[in-house]
Amino acid sequence: MNDALVRTRKEGRIGWITLHRPEAMNTFTLPFADQLDQALRRMEDDPEVSVVVVDAAGKNFCTGIALEQFTPRTQREYRELLQRIDAFYRTLARMRTVTIAAVQGYAVANGAGLAFACDLTVAADTARFGTTAINVGLICLGPAAAMARLIGRKKAAELLLTGELVSAADALALGLVNRVVPEASLADEVLKLAQKVAAKSPLALRIGKEGLNRLPDLPALERIDLADDLFATLAATEDAVEGVSAFLGKRAPSWKER
Repeated sequence: MNDALVRTRKEGRIGWITLHRPEAMNTFTLPFADQLDQALRRMEDDPEVSVVVVDAAGKNFCTGIALEQFTPRTQREYRELLQRIDAFYRTLARMRTVTIAAVQGYAVANGAGLAFACDLTVAADTARFGTTAINVGLICLGPAAAMARLIGRKKAAELLLTGELVSAADALALGLVNRVVPEASLADEVLKLAQKVAAKSPLALRIGKEGLNRLPDLPALERIDLADDLFATLAATEDAVEGVSAFLGKRAPSWKER
């Protein structure tokens, strides 16, 4: 897809989704949100894609919902609006494909939420993150849900209720991002990470994501049982046998996804 708002492409087993409203700091409108969600769904359904990179055109990753969306509406009308605007959160939560956010400039409000909701996040050293809706009389609960899962309630509450921005270095220290790289190297570093992940067993990646998503919410003994069940499921596959055999034989594995 090569339309005006969201652009996609594939390179080997890596899918790219590029936010493309740079003139508006990649803010969310309904068409933009719909196209982002559709792009994520298409990548998830593509058997050739193991990793999806979400990046952005222009100087900034995304600065949230476009303020012109906030016209007088009823609660029901806003609920229907948000069902579409925030659809990407639900899709990302269901995806079995690994997702990586590549962030430059400002990632605030829903832009921060998108960056935090991806499995991995690489930030340029100039990036800034924030749940800033409080500054205009709103509140970033969607982004906060992903943020609180990463950094805990206390610090999440501080960022949510003050609307303060944090630097890329501070975001790294908090655990909101995985890596901080020079802005000029962002694309190259994200590609290297995506290629490294894409070379792994697709089955292992999918089962690993399932475990990461489900394990934290379970009691201790249930976590152990689920971990063993998922590991046993993976170990019984042909690709697991191939992976061990390739390692012992000092050769590259050939994944069959079965």
